[in-house]
Amino acid sequence: MATRTQQPRNADGEFASKRRRSGARGSNGNRSNGGSNKSGGLFDWGGTTTGALLSAAVAGAAVVVAANLGRKLIVQGMSGTAGDWDEVLAAEHDMALAIFDKMLATDDTQKIKRGMLLTKLTHALDKHAHEEEMVVYPALREANDKVDADHLEQEHGDMKTFLFRLGEMPTDSPQWLDVVREFRDEVAQHARIEEDEVFPRFKAEISADQNKHITSLVNKDGFLMA
Repeated sequence: MATRTQQPRNADGEFASKRRRSGARGSNGNRSNGGSNKSGGLFDWGGTTTGALLSAAVAGAAVVVAANLGRKLIVQGMSGTAGDWDEVLAAEHDMALAIFDKMLATDDTQKIKRGMLLTKLTHALDKHAHEEEMVVYPALREANDKVDADHLEQEHGDMKTFLFRLGEMPTDSPQWLDVVREFRDEVAQHARIEEDEVFPRFKAEISADQNKHITSLVNKDGFLMA
């Protein structure tokens, strides 16, 4: 009678053929997955959904930064290309007065447009006031023109009060245009004093290098505030 050949067993008593079917292990002790190259490492983002999302987030952030930078360049470029610091500020006066004129051309039915124009005016005046208060008025005080600097800065406070009043007032209020008109008159008078009296006198007293430096500071501050 033929003798039945038994399969060899390993040290644990398992059949060797069963081990072969269950998959061989590599030299590092990990079971082979039949050629698949998946990785579960914590920082292995390549080719994964997480990696794609991360790349998209980085790209999106770059787009936002670039768009914001472009907006700042456009906003400041509109006045920054005017020339010296006093010409830059005069151009910003004109832009603010143009917004006022658009506001005065509206009626009580244009509530949304009035609100948008008020927002635009607020940003324009905030940016302009910051340039003057952080650069020009301190330079005036350094040149012993403290009286004019303090008076002009006080008028900025009055303008902020106007902005507050308009912000608290319904845009379809019958008094809305009256307040805008009064506000515009004050801004126009403030601009006239600066452009016709204070700034020309101050500019005549400073050197070309000082004039260039003030222009650089005004444009830098304007870019940051844009």
